[in-house]
Amino acid sequence: MSETEAPINGGTIPEALIERAQWICWRAEDRDGKTTKVPVDPETGNFASTMDDRTWTVFERALEYATSGAADGIGFVFTATDPLVGVDLDDCRDPETGEPLEPAPSIIEQLDSFTEVSPSGTGYHVILEGDLPDGRNRHGSIEMYDQARFFTVTADHVDGTPASINERQEALEEVHEEFIASKVSGAADTVDADPPNTGTRDQSLELEDEDLLEKARSASNGEKFDRLWRGSTAGYDSKSEADMALCCLLAFWTGGDRTRMDHLFRQSGLIREKWDEVHYADGSTYGEKTIERAIGATDEFYDPSATGSGKTTETGVESPFEGHVQNDASRPEQTYLEEKNRLLEQRVDELEGTIAEQREQLEMLTAERDELRTLLDQREEELEKIRDQLVDERSVRSRMKRLFRSS
Repeated sequence: MSETEAPINGGTIPEALIERAQWICWRAEDRDGKTTKVPVDPETGNFASTMDDRTWTVFERALEYATSGAADGIGFVFTATDPLVGVDLDDCRDPETGEPLEPAPSIIEQLDSFTEVSPSGTGYHVILEGDLPDGRNRHGSIEMYDQARFFTVTADHVDGTPASINERQEALEEVHEEFIASKVSGAADTVDADPPNTGTRDQSLELEDEDLLEKARSASNGEKFDRLWRGSTAGYDSKSEADMALCCLLAFWTGGDRTRMDHLFRQSGLIREKWDEVHYADGSTYGEKTIERAIGATDEFYDPSATGSGKTTETGVESPFEGHVQNDASRPEQTYLEEKNRLLEQRVDELEGTIAEQREQLEMLTAERDELRTLLDQREEELEKIRDQLVDERSVRSRMKRLFRSS
């Protein structure tokens, strides 16, 4: 095992986890200089998905696969059908002394449920029963999730914490409010923002969201935004291109806030199951990568403080890639050319995103091919040994026959 040398002690893992067939394994792989935990199907050795229960197995099988050395550890997948919530506390434990760092002690004490040390030794995982509060699910080094994600499980139980998983709804809400919800007042958090809990579509939008959507619909390309928002893919070669186009617009209007982009996209008519499916070797979902690429393709963002300084059009706030010349009737030729250029640039961005996605899929297939080649080589070596043994046996039998004849 790469990140923790201690063997997994299944005896310390709560029965509430062991009894569920929601187990996978993981391997630590280097991706662009960062160590990534890649989910692995213990039954096949291929990539696992937190959205596909066909790639999960029972606890015993996952443990057997990991302890054989085929994987670096085991993991538990959170789903919408179980009552479990995971609270991930990163960078809050001294790996050398084992001393907890703030705010971990107060959070662990408040949640009062099964807690273990993370594989790196620098954090904690708390698992409890409850319903994850609405809104964002992360701030800083604290993250909560209840579905479409997995926890690495070390069984390195923290002394003094319960050995069981307890129902702690009130404490969960208090910790969420104090350490996550209250830390953000709607401003963009572009550096440290992850998608919120992946529940079903909300029945209503927050007032702030309604205001933002109204501004987007009133902008010079508001009709385009509204079509995408309602789920229309007209004018796009695929649903993925329409997803990318809407995310680019959301990136502009949210200031590149990943969490809010994800929250809003889930309210749109384009949302579908694919959004939460893991499509990449680093464990990223299709939605996470689409948001990441949209932010990277957006050069300017909406600034509410600039709306009174000329950054508006006749129909509202200026939209991404839209210039002032669009409302200048004396320059129709230039307007047409700039709009055409904008569409071409956007198309290039979308194609680059598609190429990047295909490249990642190719890497996954290449890795699988290499594994199969290695397995084939092993089988051929075994077959060659069997053939040699058969030849030796035939030779011995032949010599024995000659001896019997001569005698």
